[in-house]
Amino acid sequence: MTPDDFKLLADLLKERSGLALNEDKTYLLESRLAPVARKHGLTGLDDLVGEIRSKRPEGLIHAVTEAMTTNESFFFRDTTPFDVFEKVVMPEFLQSRAGAKRLRIWSAACSTGQEPYSLAMVLKEMAAKLADWRIEIVGTDISGEVLEKAKVGIYSQFEVQRGLPIQLLMKYFAQVNELWQVDAALRAMVSYREFNLLKDLKPLGKFDVVFCRNVLIYFDQATKAQVLKGISEILTDDGCLFMGAAETVLGITDTFKPVPGQRGVYAKTGAPEAAPRPLPAAAAASAVPRPAAVATAT
Repeated sequence: MTPDDFKLLADLLKERSGLALNEDKTYLLESRLAPVARKHGLTGLDDLVGEIRSKRPEGLIHAVTEAMTTNESFFFRDTTPFDVFEKVVMPEFLQSRAGAKRLRIWSAACSTGQEPYSLAMVLKEMAAKLADWRIEIVGTDISGEVLEKAKVGIYSQFEVQRGLPIQLLMKYFAQVNELWQVDAALRAMVSYREFNLLKDLKPLGKFDVVFCRNVLIYFDQATKAQVLKGISEILTDDGCLFMGAAETVLGITDTFKPVPGQRGVYAKTGAPEAAPRPLPAAAAASAVPRPAAVATAT
């Protein structure tokens, strides 16, 4: 791949998805886009780049963007954020939202749905405390292909073995031959929508909790600041933002501040001090059981 070809693709992906690629990622472009070229009847990457340069066909550009932004996901990824959500964040909202009994949660860049379904399982396990509550979980992703899989909620044995406790697998999934499908009641708790984080976020409405984890690491500083500013505008004043363990708002934006004692959890600057507190040891011990992986389930 020539430097000019790489620049054309890198600029296109930055414009469409925010993905920032360095030249040392040439191998990634080649490995992910070769199948796209074949699927569109092109002989290789040279033809693919030539087609984009001369005609800019929207269908091909969309396929290139999807191929480069499809990232893996798994249930209860990193465990701790879900414990904090269950044992620190939710008790706060049970008090502060006792009158309205409404809660909106956004899983940004949700990929194939494991994160929003993990949140749905946490809330299902709290059903006795949430009687008469109206809770909405919204999962968005730039890729329509991964969202179709998320909506169906069918996962392989390998996928359910990555972080999903056997208790929750047997309780909320049905076996379909060698695959596992999320039950209808849990699927109904999540609505999915194709959405680009670089767009204006306001049409999504207000949220009390935002999970935007392991997404911003792919963006440059300016794009990170843009997305974080957008999230702050649709997050309620006492809401909270969950980010990946390797991500931070420090040095990027002053619209969020870290929540003391909670790595990866952020509150809006100027938010009330009732933001999430450190997770008590007793609460952590009583959280929904989440062993590292499921043993072979048949």
